[in-house]
Amino acid sequence: MGEQMKNALSNDVLQKRKNIRTDDFRGPYYRDTTAILHSSAFRRMKHKTQVFFAPSNDHICTRMEHALHVSSIASSICKGLGLDDELAWAIGLGHDLGHTPFGHIGEIILSRMMKEQGLGIFEHEVHSLRVVDFLSQHGEGMNLTYAVRDGIVSHCGESFQQYIKPSHQLKDFTKIKEKKGLIPSTWEGVVVRFSDSIAYLGRDWEDACRLNVIQKKDLPSDVRDILGDSNSTIIDTLVRDLVKTSKEEKGICLSDTMFQAIQKMKEYNYTHIYRSPMLQGYEKYYTRLLHLIADYLHYLYKEFKKDLTGYESEKNMLAYGFGRYVVDMEEAYLLHDGNTKRLVYDYIAGMSDNFAQDCAYEILVPKHLNDSIEYSLGGKWFNKNDD
Repeated sequence: MGEQMKNALSNDVLQKRKNIRTDDFRGPYYRDTTAILHSSAFRRMKHKTQVFFAPSNDHICTRMEHALHVSSIASSICKGLGLDDELAWAIGLGHDLGHTPFGHIGEIILSRMMKEQGLGIFEHEVHSLRVVDFLSQHGEGMNLTYAVRDGIVSHCGESFQQYIKPSHQLKDFTKIKEKKGLIPSTWEGVVVRFSDSIAYLGRDWEDACRLNVIQKKDLPSDVRDILGDSNSTIIDTLVRDLVKTSKEEKGICLSDTMFQAIQKMKEYNYTHIYRSPMLQGYEKYYTRLLHLIADYLHYLYKEFKKDLTGYESEKNMLAYGFGRYVVDMEEAYLLHDGNTKRLVYDYIAGMSDNFAQDCAYEILVPKHLNDSIEYSLGGKWFNKNDD
């Protein structure tokens, strides 16, 4: 079964980097894993939404945990099929590096904002490639292998399909503007695409139960009988089915029974979780919040350009951090994009939920002005004319 699943593209092609690096004992794909793990973009995922926003409950899944789950699931499937589990692990870790704050609602809002400015749509799959190819390492990118970059941009886990075979086509990443029609070039990339779906199907449901958005008993009985009644059971059931059912001539695939159960659970999740009043109610709030931040950053950039002292005069962490980003990255944008039109939106896309909320607070509440009053000649507690 696994022995027949060979990638048509050669290892020389799959392991090629934009900049040549001398191989070492780690191997090319494990080396990519370490590069992703040590990146700022990966670290920020620990405070990015998976489904439920900025959760105070430590047991609710974050974007970083989701990436680890995808990597673990994909690695297990690849072991079962005789594929390269290190390649799958690297793709899984990097697949969501380009996700916005506030999950898919944040992505929808940012995409809407960019389209209004004539910058095209925002899709986290394509932006994840932009993160690893350009935005990381001060505009140098992570210099990952072709196979990992291909798997990242092609992962599209929101689209459930029963059968997928790799395209075995060499992509020109510089021409990719949207995810539509993208199929991974490798078997491992296809496995990650399935693993993304498997990872969030049961976990989102379990988190919603934990938060009392839904009740476990309300999951349709036929779905529960086939897939199980816990996230771990659902994962195990689907991984075993994929390993058993997948074949070279059919592709990576699920059995009819499992696929039908997934479709039913997916519809249940969309109806009762993703489209729930609890989550839908956040869209207006986060639309205002992200517009507020974008308007402020556009103002700062127009006013100060690369004058860091100007950003410092605003006396808030958002202005100072953005100013440093401009100074660090403006030239890289001009070389890579030919302009700086996406600079503000890339900066917002990189924010964590917590940071974005803190930034909005700093814009609206000029704490530095209050501080100057409080600490001037006795501050707010004493009248300076008192004897």
